[in-house]
Amino acid sequence: MRRFLGALAGIALFGGIAFFLLTMPRGLSSREIAALSEGDAARGETWFWAGGCGSCHAADRAKGEDKLTLGGGHVLATEFGDFVAPNISMHPEDGIGAWSTADFVNAMKKGVSPDGRHYYPAFPYASFTRMETSDVVDLWAFMRTLPEVEGRAPESDLAFPFDIRRGVGLWKLAFLDDDPVVEVPFDDPVLRRGRYIAEGAGHCAECHTPRGLGGQLDTLRWMAGAPVADGPGNVPNITTGEGGIGGWSVADFAYYLETGFTPSFDTVGGSMVSVQDNMAMLEPADREAIAAYFLALPALASAR
Repeated sequence: MRRFLGALAGIALFGGIAFFLLTMPRGLSSREIAALSEGDAARGETWFWAGGCGSCHAADRAKGEDKLTLGGGHVLATEFGDFVAPNISMHPEDGIGAWSTADFVNAMKKGVSPDGRHYYPAFPYASFTRMETSDVVDLWAFMRTLPEVEGRAPESDLAFPFDIRRGVGLWKLAFLDDDPVVEVPFDDPVLRRGRYIAEGAGHCAECHTPRGLGGQLDTLRWMAGAPVADGPGNVPNITTGEGGIGGWSVADFAYYLETGFTPSFDTVGGSMVSVQDNMAMLEPADREAIAAYFLALPALASAR
C-alpha cells in the first residue's frame, strides 16, 4: 500500500510539474523585444478601425469621437461567465498608459499581460496573433495619442473551472495559431490583403464562425455563421453558400462595409452596426480587398 500511495504521489507531482510548465505564459523573446520599433501613429489608425477597438472598449453605442474614449465596461455574457472589457485608455493607473511597447505586443499577439498572466480569449488575440508585429507597434503608436479615461471597469465574473486562468495555457497550446486559415493565391495581392485584415485585425471569424467544445473556432465551418455569443439569435453566414451572401458582388460587399446597405436595400443591424462604422473608416481599397476575400471563400451552408 505504501508503494502504491508513493506511486500515486509521484504521478501527481509529475502531473503538477507538467501542468505548470505546459501552461506557463510565454511572451516575446528578449531578441524580439530588442527589435521593436517606435511605430507610426498614422499607419496605426488603420488597425485601430480595422480591429474595432472602440466597439468593445468605448461606451456601448458610442459614435464618432466617443469611439476614441476607451474606458471599458462592455459586458460580454457567455456560457463561461461574464467577460468585461477593461479600460485600455492611456490613463497610467486605470488604463494601459504605463505599458511598454513590448507589453502591448505581448497582449495582442501572445495573450499575455504585463504581469505575466494569460488573458482569456474573449479578447480576440487568437486573431490578432496573425498580425505583423510592425502593424501592432503602429497600432500602439496610435493608441498613445488617445485620451486618458479615469475609472477601472469591473472584473470579469467567470464560473468554475473557467476562472482558473492558468488553464488558458492549455487552450493556447491546442488552438493558438498564427498561420492564415484560408489559402489564397500567392500572386494575388488583393486577396492576400483582404485575408490579412479579415483573419487578423478584423477578427471577423470571432463572431461569424461556430466554435467547438473548447470554445475554439471551427475552421471547417469558417465564416458559416454562428450563435450570437451574448444573446439570442444567430450571426449570419458570410460565405456564398446556402443562407449566405450568394449573389453579392465584390462591389456590393464593399458598399455594404462603407454604407451599411445591402444589395436588397436592407440595412446593417445588431452588433454589426458598430463594425460597419469602423469599416467605413478604412481606405476603399481595403474594403474592396476584404470583400474579395469573402467572395472567394469556400461556399458553406449556414451553420446550425
